[in-house]
Parts: sequence; C-alpha cells; structure tokens
Amino acid sequence: MRTFPNLGIGLGLRIPHYEAIFSQWPPVDWFEIISENFMVEGGKPLETLRRIKEHYPVVQHGVNLAIGSPTPLDFSYLKKLKALTKITDTPWLSDHLCWGRLPGAHFHDLLPLPYTEETIAYVSERARIVQDFLEVPFALENLSSYASFRQDQMPEWEFYRRIIEQADIYMMLDVNNIFVSSQNHGFDPDTYLQYIPMERVLQVHIAGHRKMEGYLLDTHDHPVCDAVWDLYRKVYLATGGVSTLLEWDDHIPSFEETWEEACKAKQFQQSLHQELVNTCQNAR
Repeated sequence: MRTFPNLGIGLGLRIPHYEAIFSQWPPVDWFEIISENFMVEGGKPLETLRRIKEHYPVVQHGVNLAIGSPTPLDFSYLKKLKALTKITDTPWLSDHLCWGRLPGAHFHDLLPLPYTEETIAYVSERARIVQDFLEVPFALENLSSYASFRQDQMPEWEFYRRIIEQADIYMMLDVNNIFVSSQNHGFDPDTYLQYIPMERVLQVHIAGHRKMEGYLLDTHDHPVCDAVWDLYRKVYLATGGVSTLLEWDDHIPSFEETWEEACKAKQFQQSLHQELVNTCQNAR
C-alpha cells in the first residue's frame, strides 16, 4: 500500500478569494481545485492556476465524473482531466461515489447509488479503469445521504469499503458527510469509522452543515461543529495524520474569515499530531 504526504490544512481555491491570495500570499498549506474549472486550453483560468502552483501544492477534486452512471466512461473528459494533472502535479485526484448521467443527459448533480452487489461490481471495474488511465492515485468521496433505496443490500460503510478495496483505489473521506448521514438515517458514526480501511484514506474533507426541519443538510456554509471535530479527531489519529480540506462553498465569507477558520483547524491538527507523538512515545 502506498503512503501519502500529510499536506496539512488546505482550502478550496475560490474566485472571491483571488485578490486576497495574490496580494498577500498567505501561508496556506495547500489548495484544492475543482478540476472542471481548469479543464480548458489556455486563458485566465490556467494563468491563475500556474500562479498558485508557483507558491502552493495543488490537489485536484472533481464533480463531473459520475462514475456510477449507466453510460460508458467519457474518455474525452478523462483525457482533459489527465492533461490537467500534468500542470498541477497533483499527488492524487478524487471525485464522488455517485451517478449523474443517462444516455443523452447530464444532471450536473451528485446522485446516490443503491448499495448492492451489482453496483459494487460495476463501479469497482470502472474506478480501476479510471485510475489506470489517469496514472495518478484515484480516490472516491462518500456522499451525504438523505434517502435510501428499497433494494439496498448492505450499509453504506460496507458498500464504500468494498468498492475501494475491489478497485484497489483510495478514499477521500468526508467526515461531515458521515455525521450528516448518521443523523439522517439514525446510525452510529463510530460504526462507520470502524469499517473504514484507514490505510486507504489519503485525504479528508471537513465542513459545516445546516439543521433543517427533521434532517441535516450538507451545505458547506457554516463553521465545523463540535461533533464533526470529534469524528475528525478519531480519523486523524487512526490514519496517523492525513491531508485535510476545510470546505466552504456557499455564502463564502471573506478570505480573512475563511483563513481564520483554517487557522483554528491548523491548531487542532497540531494538537492531534502532538497526541500521536505522545502515544508513540508511551508505546515504547
């Protein structure tokens, strides 16, 4: 099993923050980009990306692969995605465990899959092909969940793990999504974590959510809550330290406010690192 660097606390690269970043060059550990925003031939997006790349590590995260869709893999899309990896030098690449296409239609949404043996076999084979084609470690992210299928044959954590292991790929573990789904479906999030092969987790997302009437909604527009921080602590210690992205994608605050939240996350991560060091020393 490959090992991956712990890049620290990253931020999503968002247009409202460009001016602050380019004028201040703040000490952000790394930036995550939405791959599709930069899959173009030249122009301002790639010029911006190259400026960022001169100062920070860049990691690619996609939203349009829709790997579970009942349509052939789009190799035109994958060729553009692979070309972008040559520009970013991304240490890995991720997208979502979802579907979003039908023949002749692309819904531009992250739609959930049924947790069945058939789906596992189908998605695993496609994920293996994607990783082989891209020649970059490939990870799938767990969704937040609001409904279940009658044909589900297993819990989400078993479904997720089996796809990752059968495809021999990696996990981009969204801790907030685990918490949101646990509240919406009434399961213990610790049970979910017990089934995760932590050696395959190469990146983590943490974010805020919104409390709706009768359910939680993954909105990426609030600070991370205490319960998610607690889950993150367990994941971080179990992985031995993992690259972590603080997500904020809606009602985006100023860069200064976002950076303040990132600094809190950085301090928390540093305390966890010290906890790991103390644990190792006590084990000697």
